Amino acid sequence: MNRKTLSLASLALALCGVTAAMAVTRGDVSAPAAPSATLALPADADRAAVARIVDGLFDPATKGETRALLVLKDGAPIVERYGAGFDPDSKLISWSMAKTVTAMLTGMMIADGKLSLDAPAPVPAWQRPGDPRGDVTLRHLLHMSSGIEHVENGDPAYDSDTVRMLFLGGAGDMAAYAEGKPLAARPDEVYNYSSATSVIIADILTRALTPSRDPAARRDAMLRYIRGRLIEPAGIASLTPEFDAHGTMIGGSIMHATARDYARLGELLRNDGNAGTNGDGARLLSHGWIAFMRTGSPADPGYGGHLWLNKARAPGLDQALWPGQGDADIFAFLGHQGQFIVVAPSRRLTIVRLGISTKEEIAHVRDGLRDLANAL
Repeated sequence: MNRKTLSLASLALALCGVTAAMAVTRGDVSAPAAPSATLALPADADRAAVARIVDGLFDPATKGETRALLVLKDGAPIVERYGAGFDPDSKLISWSMAKTVTAMLTGMMIADGKLSLDAPAPVPAWQRPGDPRGDVTLRHLLHMSSGIEHVENGDPAYDSDTVRMLFLGGAGDMAAYAEGKPLAARPDEVYNYSSATSVIIADILTRALTPSRDPAARRDAMLRYIRGRLIEPAGIASLTPEFDAHGTMIGGSIMHATARDYARLGELLRNDGNAGTNGDGARLLSHGWIAFMRTGSPADPGYGGHLWLNKARAPGLDQALWPGQGDADIFAFLGHQGQFIVVAPSRRLTIVRLGISTKEEIAHVRDGLRDLANAL
C-alpha cells in the first residue's frame, strides 16, 4: 500500500477486521524524522523553546507517529516538518476534520440560496405527517444536537453506528442508514457527537444540487460544486473527498489533502471566509457564517457549527482543546487519531498536525500544540 494515500477501499480492508476498526497502520516511527525546517520565526519568539516543542511533537514515545507539522504565521510558513516517508506532496486522511469542511460547504449553499439554516432539514424520510424528525433543522445537525439516535464509539468497535455505517452493513448507502435512525431526544436537548450526522448533511447538500438518484450523477454534481466553490478559488487542489456507493460524500470522516492545503482551509476561516494570503482573495464564506461556526451551541459551548472551540464544554464532556490555557478565540478542526488544524486568530497562526496517535498520545499532542501556539 502506498503510505502517502489511503483510499476508501484500502481503509475498508484494514478496518473491517473489526478489532482493527477505526485504525490505520503506523509507519516505521523508529526511522529518523527530517530535521525541523523553522523559517523566519517572529522576533520575540524563543527559537530554542520552539525547536524543543517541535522536536517533542515528533517524539514517538509520547506522541505516536507525527507525519506532518506545519505552522503558518500571517499566512507564511514558519515551521514545516514531516515524518519519515512523508513530504509536502503527501495526501493524508482527514478523518473528522472533514466535518468542518462539510460545514463550510453548507454555508456556501445557504449563501447561494439552495438551503436554509433554520427550516426543517429537507430529508424526505423525515417529512411524513407526525414524524418528530421533521422538526430537525440544519442548525441542529451542525450543532450535533439533532436528537437523532447515534452511537459514535462502541465496545467492541463494531457495535458503534459509526463503524456499521462506514465499513459494515450501512456502507452501501450511508445516508439511508443514518437517516433511518429514530429520534432519541428533542432537538437542542443534548449534544451527541455523530459522524452519521455529517453524512446526513452531505446527503442534503447533494440533493440540493441534483434530483438524480444515480450514484455517478450525485457524486459528479457534488464534485463540481466543491471544485467551483472551494477547491479552485481557495487554491486547495489536493483536497479529495470520498463517496459511498450511492454517490454521497463521506462528509464526516474521509477526505484527503496535503498539510499545506489543510492549512489553507484553516486560513480561510482565520481570514473571515476570504481566500488568499491574509484574506486578500475572493470572499468564499460570509462573515455571518463564520460567526455561526465560531459560536458555541446551546447544548455544548465548546462546539460550534461543526467546529471545536477553546471554551469549557458542557458538564461530563471531555475537553477538546485547552480552555483557560490559551486564547479564548482559538478554534480547531479535529480528527480521529490526532488530526489537528488549530487556528489562533489573535496570534495570526494556523497549525496543522497530522499523524496516528492513541487516545493517551493525543492528550500529549494536544499539550504540545498548546505550548507551540503559546510560544508563537
